[in-house]
Amino acid sequence: MRLKPLLSPLDYLRRRVNRPQSPPVSRRVNRWLWWLAPGLLVKRWLFLSVAGVLLVGVGVMIWLKLTPVFYTGRFLGAALRLFTTYVPSYISGPLGILLGVGLIFWGQTRAVGVITDVLSPGQEEALLDALLTQRRLSRGPKIVVIGGGTGLSNLLRGLKQYSANITAIVTVADDGGSSGRLRREIGVLPPGDIRNCLSALADEEKLLTELFKYRFEAGSGLVGHSFGNLFLTAMSEITGDLEQAIAASSKVLAVRGQVLPSTLTDVQLWAELDNGRRIVGESKIAEARRRIVQIGCLPPNPPALPRALRAIEEADYIVIGPGSLYTSIIPNLLVPDLVKAIAARRVPRIYICNIMTEPGETEGFSVSDHIRALDTACGRYLFDAVLVQKHLPCEAVIRHYAREGVGPVILDREAVMASGRRIIAANVMEERQDLTVRHHPHHLARVLLRWYSRTQRLWP
Repeated sequence: MRLKPLLSPLDYLRRRVNRPQSPPVSRRVNRWLWWLAPGLLVKRWLFLSVAGVLLVGVGVMIWLKLTPVFYTGRFLGAALRLFTTYVPSYISGPLGILLGVGLIFWGQTRAVGVITDVLSPGQEEALLDALLTQRRLSRGPKIVVIGGGTGLSNLLRGLKQYSANITAIVTVADDGGSSGRLRREIGVLPPGDIRNCLSALADEEKLLTELFKYRFEAGSGLVGHSFGNLFLTAMSEITGDLEQAIAASSKVLAVRGQVLPSTLTDVQLWAELDNGRRIVGESKIAEARRRIVQIGCLPPNPPALPRALRAIEEADYIVIGPGSLYTSIIPNLLVPDLVKAIAARRVPRIYICNIMTEPGETEGFSVSDHIRALDTACGRYLFDAVLVQKHLPCEAVIRHYAREGVGPVILDREAVMASGRRIIAANVMEERQDLTVRHHPHHLARVLLRWYSRTQRLWP
């Protein structure tokens, strides 16, 4: 079943008129129809220009006390009487209409052709397709996605096909790898997760992802750093802070939507493990591979980014996850203002549960355990539904993960329903050749938007 609100009549028109086997004349007519498609905001401005020309003419005539109108009327009347004497009205009338329509089409296509040659030489169809896509995406719902890590960037790749009004709120607690080194040596907030989200939302995603993920293998001080992290660090130094650096980078990269850090405070995670140890640092928590009893941040209660709060207040739809429970999702919920803003919104809110558990952190966790951990961390009821994978991975995948001591996140339906959450079970899993599983970007996005379209009418 397809999601009706996401299917635009523009797509149907484009499919109807864009037939690869059409002759040249037919393709030229098809391009005219493209420019006349509803929603491109071309026809209204064309007609407005014509009305302006007519008003200018009327104004000039009035200014000259209607003298041109009198003589023009006499001349046109005489010319029309002479013309209809030799050509019957049932022929001359339609002929005049066809001639006028032809001139309008000719003038419009020539004007559009000149504009296209300037903006996109030799690629009129690509420009039209971009305009149609932009109009469709600009009408999409305002979606706020909260998380971090590869799970968040994976989801964004799917969501950007349905809306351009996406805000990704990303954790800045990472202190490992290239991000951690830049954080310690230069003092910038970790750019790694933000870099992944920017590349996921960019138009030229494939090339940009490869460029941003490129890691230097030689050079004093450069080894291990990714180009994307260095790019964002340089932009932070130029613009003054990470928020401005992300905004400037988004314009350069033609990003659909926006990426925002949850806070501009230099936050460090701490966790109390089941063996009584207290660990500081996101990377050390992940490496400990022990059950987490309590988690927090230093300094406590960091202030939220105002733009992130504004995005939540204006959101039509709030999505939490997917991602590592304790190191990607919960760090955002340690910002009290963000939690308060999410809890206050009366819009569809959903949590995307992980497909597999994680060594130590969520080993043996069921779906209700994930929900309980989120409720405990933020102390509030933040989401109304949970999206879970419907079917288990294949045996080969389960055996592969079992070697690391992890397995599928089991749905304990009764416990989840007892928490007051609605269960959305769907097949959103992608099994890879290396026997790992991820959420499939497009399947996941389609299920999320389908649920949104069904539930949005229930909210005031």
